[in-house]
Amino acid sequence: MSTLPPLDQVLSSSADRDGPLAKALATLFESSPILFSALVPGLATHLSSESSTSPTSYAALIDAALAVISTWSDTLRAQFIAGHPRIGEVNGLSHLSAKEQLAAATPPEVLARLVHLNALYEHRYPGLRYITFVNGRARAVIKDEMEDVLQLERSLSPGQPPVESVGSVEIGGEEWRGELDRAVVDVGRIAKGRLRALGIE
Repeated sequence: MSTLPPLDQVLSSSADRDGPLAKALATLFESSPILFSALVPGLATHLSSESSTSPTSYAALIDAALAVISTWSDTLRAQFIAGHPRIGEVNGLSHLSAKEQLAAATPPEVLARLVHLNALYEHRYPGLRYITFVNGRARAVIKDEMEDVLQLERSLSPGQPPVESVGSVEIGGEEWRGELDRAVVDVGRIAKGRLRALGIE
């Protein structure tokens, strides 16, 4: 079971990869190279800044982390959201991701469709990964949501439409940035949902 270190230890922590700040952020946001190379040091610097108000809760710490992320380039933010597993993945998930994506009752045809929808999404939005706040919803509901985002009819086809048929939007363009911004917001919602799952308000 994942746990979080006491907030006072997190706030006084260095940017050390094994420190309380890094442990807390990896639990809340998913462990990834960009988390350790950019978010942990960036948030440590932000927290030690004289102009920064010290967070009084984990929710406020998440907000501070999102404020740091908002200053990053599109490339860094895209790398950060890619730290989250794809919708429908069943292997290599963190304890909290596995709990959030609970696969026990997901029909295999829905899982197969999600694999294809992820490929379609990643073709349409190069460099992005589809992120959504699952919040206990069934994967079949998320499948429908992804089809809506991609403007596709409901289907369980594991290979239709062909990936190339959805086209690609321009990296850095308005639609691409809109998806990136939405994904970052949902990463924050996921982190706050994890607080509730851990019994921390």
